[in-house]
Amino acid sequence: MKEINVAVTGAAGQIAYSLLPRLVSGETFGADVRVNLRLIEIPQVVDKLEGTIMELIDCGFKQTGSLLATADIREGVENTDWVLLVGSIPRGIVIDGKKIEERSDLLRINGGIFTSQGHAIGELAKDNAKILVVGNPANTNALIGKTKSNNSLQSWFAMTALDSNRAKAQLAQKANVEISSVTNMTIWGNHSPTMYPDPYNAKINGESAVQVINDLNWIENDYLPLVQQRGKAVIDARGASSAASAANAAIDTVKAVETETPKGDWFSAAIPSDGSYGVPEGLIFGFPLVSSGQGEIKIVQDIELNEFAQSKIKITSEELLSEKEAVKDLLD
Repeated sequence: MKEINVAVTGAAGQIAYSLLPRLVSGETFGADVRVNLRLIEIPQVVDKLEGTIMELIDCGFKQTGSLLATADIREGVENTDWVLLVGSIPRGIVIDGKKIEERSDLLRINGGIFTSQGHAIGELAKDNAKILVVGNPANTNALIGKTKSNNSLQSWFAMTALDSNRAKAQLAQKANVEISSVTNMTIWGNHSPTMYPDPYNAKINGESAVQVINDLNWIENDYLPLVQQRGKAVIDARGASSAASAANAAIDTVKAVETETPKGDWFSAAIPSDGSYGVPEGLIFGFPLVSSGQGEIKIVQDIELNEFAQSKIKITSEELLSEKEAVKDLLD
C-alpha cells in the first residue's frame, strides 16, 4: 500500500477525537493508502494519547499505519505529507490569572504557538506538504505559521469548510431540500463573525439559491447572522464548542484538496491571496477554490459580486488587515 504521513496537533482534544479515526479508516486518503499518524500534544496531556492509540488500534482499520504520540513538534512534523494544526488556546481559558476573552489576546497567545510550529514545518515537513489550520483565529494563525515556515513550496490553508457546511445547511433548510442539493458555496474572508457566506453565487439543484428561496429580506438580514453566529449558538446549546462538525469539516477540506473538484462546482478554504477580487495580497483569505487532485489549487475567477457582497468582503478584509497589524512583530 502507498503510505502517507499525517500529523495532528491538539490530538487529545474533542475535535481530534472525532477526526483521528476518519484519517486512518480509508475514508480520507483512500482504501489503498496506509496512514502513519503522529499525534502531537502539550507535555501535560500527551500521556492521554496512549488511550487514543489503543482505540485506533482496536478499530482494526487495515489502512492504519504507525501511530506515534509526542510532545515534540519537530518529531511530529518530520517528513509529513499533511499537517492538521487543530490545537490552539481557546477563548475563555485562564492564563496567569487572566481570562482570555478578547480576539486580540487570542492572536498574541496563539501567535507564539504558530511561530514555533511554522518554523518546524518549514524545515522538517516535506516540501510538498499541505498544512490545514483549524485552531482559531485560524486565518491569522495560518498567516503566522506560513510566514515562519519560510518554505514557499508548502501549501497552507485555514479552514472555512465548517462555515461552508453551516451555510449550505441553512439554505437547504430554508428551501426544504437535501443539503447535497446545495453547491458552489463560498465563505469569503475570515473565519469569524465577519465572514461572508455567499448566497448569491451558491446554487440549489443548479439554480441560483437566492432565486430558489425568493426571500431577499431573509437572505440579507437573517441568513448571514445565522451562519456567522452558528458557532456561538452551538456553544450556548451544547455547553462546549463544535467538535464533531469541526472534525467533519477538516476531513471535507482534506478530501477537497486531494481530489479533483467536480466540474462546475468549487469548495471553500482560506489560502494566501494573490490579489484576486481586490483582496490585499498575502492575507489568508477565504475564496472559492478548485483542485486538480494533483496538488494544484486555484482561485475561481470572474465570479460576479454585487454591491452587497462587495461591502461584506470589504468588512472581513479590513478585519484581517487589523489582525495582521496586531501581530506584525511576529511576521518579521
